[in-house]
Amino acid sequence: MASLLLPSPTSSSTSPPSSLSSSLFSRSSLNHRCLRANAPRSRICLRNFVKCSLSEPLNGKPCVPILNDGSLSKFLASKRLESAVHRSNNRLKIFSGTANPSLSQEIAWYMGLDLGRIKIKRFADGEIYVQLQESVRGCDVYLVQPTCPPANENLMELLIMIDACRRASAKTITATQGRESIAAKLVANLITEAGADRVLACDLHSGQSMGYFDIPVDHVYCQPVILDYLASKTIRSNDLVVVSPDVGGVARARAFAKKLSDAPLAIVDKRRYGHNLAEVMNLIGDVKGKVAVMVDDMIDTAGTIAKGAALLHDEGAREVYACSTHAVFSPPAVERLSSGLFQEVIITNTIPVMEKNYFPQLTVLSVANLMGETIWRVHDDCSVSSIFQ
Repeated sequence: MASLLLPSPTSSSTSPPSSLSSSLFSRSSLNHRCLRANAPRSRICLRNFVKCSLSEPLNGKPCVPILNDGSLSKFLASKRLESAVHRSNNRLKIFSGTANPSLSQEIAWYMGLDLGRIKIKRFADGEIYVQLQESVRGCDVYLVQPTCPPANENLMELLIMIDACRRASAKTITATQGRESIAAKLVANLITEAGADRVLACDLHSGQSMGYFDIPVDHVYCQPVILDYLASKTIRSNDLVVVSPDVGGVARARAFAKKLSDAPLAIVDKRRYGHNLAEVMNLIGDVKGKVAVMVDDMIDTAGTIAKGAALLHDEGAREVYACSTHAVFSPPAVERLSSGLFQEVIITNTIPVMEKNYFPQLTVLSVANLMGETIWRVHDDCSVSSIFQ
């Protein structure tokens, strides 16, 4: 696999010679551990380099050789014809990021190729999702993505695209879903390569993520903070039922229920039809006349937990509490949580909640003491897991 990177026009690197384009194109092997975007100028081969003569800029704007109607200058048209006739493109694919798709299309058009099919989107909280929608096994893959502003976001998108291509070409793919990037592994590698020698994480969305790290990981559970708060409330233990908002959270809810006077457990069965979308199907367990405590690790758009709360009320629950560690609160989470479905929404301050997202039912608990104690124990080489026993 090969990658194509267009550095930001604001880069502080020395400008290339006048015979070169203002953007530096670099090709790197998939087997290499990093993308060499700033290769030494002395290593750039110019034997077959041909300079494209363009007219003078008009009103300060450079003339673009590819026009709006898809036509090319005479020079580029002849070169494109040569490329299409004399070069095999069966094993060459070009994929575009979202930073400059029009340039990517122009490059592909000049080369006589179609852009590769790729799905890039943002989750409600801004997280980047990348999925290749065609096979790249045995192909040379070029990714076109300028690192222009917002530079951090565009660079991260490029890294995730590279990861998706690497995984797609590493083995035979029989299912489309297999061409997704595993961003958690990519981030783990970045943290390790940056020099960290230990990681302390709070309530990972997937506990398996600890296995992505090649360095020690301490997984801190924030349940004790929420449990202490619930214990201070005047709720009789035989009135409680702990509810998992989905099947995937059963283990978390069961552990929570065990420490909450061994309360009974109920499960909301749902079917997810897409990211940030959920539909409740059924309830496993009895909540009639009970105080239902819904437990999750994070609340993003609140679609899952709000639909679950509505189902609990329909099944006769007296009150519904929502408990979560991470309050992402992507729109329309606040509207859903403050709609009257919940007696109280209990979260922690692992993620700061903006003042505009406050609502009457919201309770924010601090995990500072828990984190501070964990850091002291790591520093003193003492047991961390004993905190949660």
